[in-house]
Amino acid sequence: MRTGSAVQYDRYGGFDVVELVTQEQPKPGPGEVVVEVSVAGLNHIERFLREGRLQDHVDLEFPAHQGVDFAGVVRARGTEVRDLHVGDEVMGHAPHGGAHATWVTVPRGAVVKKPSTMTFEVAGSLYLAGCTALSVVRSLKLGPQDTVVISAAAGGVGHIECQLAHEAGATVIGLGSPRNHDALRQIGTLPVAYGDGEADRIREIADGRPITAFIDNRDEGENAALAESLGVPEKRFVSSEDRRDLEIRFLRAPGDDQEAIEMLTTLGDLVQRHKVQFIISGYYPFEYIVDAYEDLAEMHSRGKVVVGMQPVETGARLHWYKSEKSRDLRDPVSSGTPARPEAQ
Repeated sequence: MRTGSAVQYDRYGGFDVVELVTQEQPKPGPGEVVVEVSVAGLNHIERFLREGRLQDHVDLEFPAHQGVDFAGVVRARGTEVRDLHVGDEVMGHAPHGGAHATWVTVPRGAVVKKPSTMTFEVAGSLYLAGCTALSVVRSLKLGPQDTVVISAAAGGVGHIECQLAHEAGATVIGLGSPRNHDALRQIGTLPVAYGDGEADRIREIADGRPITAFIDNRDEGENAALAESLGVPEKRFVSSEDRRDLEIRFLRAPGDDQEAIEMLTTLGDLVQRHKVQFIISGYYPFEYIVDAYEDLAEMHSRGKVVVGMQPVETGARLHWYKSEKSRDLRDPVSSGTPARPEAQ
């Protein structure tokens, strides 16, 4: 029998509690599929869960297994599964965690077929950030009459919210670090830098349009006051706590959750039709998953950080992942001013 590896932890804590344990290839139950994972996404909320910050919101049994987003290939199916076959490429979510592994076993309803033109890197990290962003934007019922401000606009959830809001017809203003302003412009977002005077900068770039909605992704407390000063109605302010609750809802969505599957299917279609550009800012081999989470924890990620279970290159340049980050090479900051964090 083939063996692989899975992330496991037996107590709350930091990166020191994470270990890779040997995993035997599982067998599916009647309504389940076993997927060999190609790529899995990383999310801040999974780190918060492991650190014990969400004990009042999520029950966790030890030993716990990490990871919700994944994409891969079906390797086995249960007797009740008729519409998927061994070899099919799928993407989806692990309702009880466990996607950071060689194989993951999930209910049939937790996966959809991966669009043929979508990369595994995108498919493997689309679910949680995408469903959260889509829920937030849908809740605001944005249209051409709206101008919405989105904080941490270049982050994993924020950059999707920006594009969904733009697709709905709204004018989108994104708060973000100057190093991310060009990237925000490329997805139809008007960038504004954080810091003193940001309310005036928002009004200036809005050019007379009233600010009708505000999405807060940064969890620093001051954005509620900023939204109020801009005249945003209270019912159209989405707080970071609201977003957290949505993430928890999708983090533990059951395998038969029709809304989750509808949203993932919709997001896949939007990506395939180039209506949403999904940004991957860091790619790590699975054995470097702790380094990947340390990268994510720095809060400077543009888009998503992912791990690949079977990277094509496995030899001479592995040290590169630990010595340099791809976005650091691609986007050097020349101003000497420290970048502001971008929330996931």
